Amino acid sequence: MASRPFAWEKSYAPGARWDAPIARTTIPALLERAVAAYGDRPTISFRGRDISFNDLGRYAHEAAAGFHRSGLGPGSTVALYLPNTPWHPVAFFGAARAGARIAHLSPLDAERTLAHKLGDSRARTLVTTNLGPLLPMALKLLDAGAVDRVVVGEDARWGENAATEIPDRPGVIRFADFAANAVAPVSWPEPDIEDVALLQYTGGTTGVPKGAMLTHGNLTAAVSMYNAWLEGQGLSRPGQDRVIGVLPLFHIYALTTILLRQIDRGNTILLRSRFDVEQTIRDIEQERATSFPGVPTMWIALANHPGIDKVDFSGMTHCASGGAPLPVEVARRFERLTGHKLVGGWGMTETSPAGTNLPENGPVKPGTIGIPLPGVELDIVALDDPARALPPGEVGELRVRGLNVTKGYWNYPDETAAAFVGDRFLTGDVGYMDEDGFFFIVDRKKDMIISGGFNVYPQMIEQAIYEHPGVAECLVVGVPDEYRGEAAKAYVTLRDNAEPFSLDDLRLFLADKLGKHEMPAALEFRATLPRTPVGKLSRAELRREATP
Repeated sequence: MASRPFAWEKSYAPGARWDAPIARTTIPALLERAVAAYGDRPTISFRGRDISFNDLGRYAHEAAAGFHRSGLGPGSTVALYLPNTPWHPVAFFGAARAGARIAHLSPLDAERTLAHKLGDSRARTLVTTNLGPLLPMALKLLDAGAVDRVVVGEDARWGENAATEIPDRPGVIRFADFAANAVAPVSWPEPDIEDVALLQYTGGTTGVPKGAMLTHGNLTAAVSMYNAWLEGQGLSRPGQDRVIGVLPLFHIYALTTILLRQIDRGNTILLRSRFDVEQTIRDIEQERATSFPGVPTMWIALANHPGIDKVDFSGMTHCASGGAPLPVEVARRFERLTGHKLVGGWGMTETSPAGTNLPENGPVKPGTIGIPLPGVELDIVALDDPARALPPGEVGELRVRGLNVTKGYWNYPDETAAAFVGDRFLTGDVGYMDEDGFFFIVDRKKDMIISGGFNVYPQMIEQAIYEHPGVAECLVVGVPDEYRGEAAKAYVTLRDNAEPFSLDDLRLFLADKLGKHEMPAALEFRATLPRTPVGKLSRAELRREATP
């Protein structure tokens, strides 16, 4: 690791500092300070109803008393199986106040995956709501013995909506009854900032999902890092922001940047159950949203929406993309159509997920993931020797250090040991740093294609294909090739009214953008492309198809 000043410090925007103080606290303390500071101001807007900071503090306190009465405190794990609903922050902060760990389950997980996460986390209490298929799945897990108790938050608590009836049966309890008349202890357990607050499971695209152990200090340090970065550049105004909360709160990106950060700064979250282009446009124009943290698939949908160039973005101060690499052409098209810069960055579950971001008015460097956020140290190390740091311009593995970085993987000591070199975490991403301290990712180590002895990076090919005017979305994976060992195959969905094109046409289009060894050897059009449980485009399923 180089010594200070780091190369990226000279690339910081005026007003922002890499060495800004990074504050750490606990999850209960974060909420309690916000309630004391912001009181009756709205913290969540959901289905036309405002929930104040005082309301949220009271609901979380009642939930905490219910968890405490049920014996769920320090050493216990509470599983949250929830979509975007106020029940999530109520249960999240309530469990944390009681001293329990939280394990997030995705509503999109298959039963087998849910059972694995429950068993691995040792959670015997599951919190869900009677919305959609969630309660039926929770009851299946109860019947299978995966949990002992299902606590059901009544969806009707937050306004009219179609919901599933809650059965009257052993092991099932309504949240209202769970918390009713529960008495708080004389003093709540006070967690240490180094205690594990959250088991956040990784996607498991290359194996069994593992729970990243994120401490109270990890999560609140990440909040502080984002605060220093955004407020230093004038992109966020404490107490004034109205943030579109459509990303799932069970995902680390939304948990930190939407739930925890906005509560910490006294802002209002426009909480939405799912992404809908028309609703998002209404939030921008009518609800006067100031910030929208999204993922590339959402920005692609917005950029492709008819009339997007007529939408009034004047109230927006920050359009951010995370969760997956942002195609360069999507960012260009969005800025061209709306006049607003779309900034991306890099992070991962294991970094809570603070990592890098693009300075708002920084230099144009196509394909960059930006520079490290305040307090985050990044370097590039040799692929065959993760203890050897590489100079600018050389390709290797990204390595990260910071107060936001996980302690390791729950129940997986060998994987934890393999992921660290000292106190620096090996990310599995392959890239390089330029002389200005900007980082570039060429791909994940696991996604790299070795074609005729050359390293070929699918993401670089995808970025080039996205420049084609007919392409809506694309993924590239390696497929067996008798001559080269592996070759690149492109899977493409077309934009509305676009005509299919041949592989030769595509290769001609890419001729000045890619090397010969990077050219796709095959092309397949699809109506849709596979996604992970949190909505990111996923190569894993296509890789399995290509290599039976």
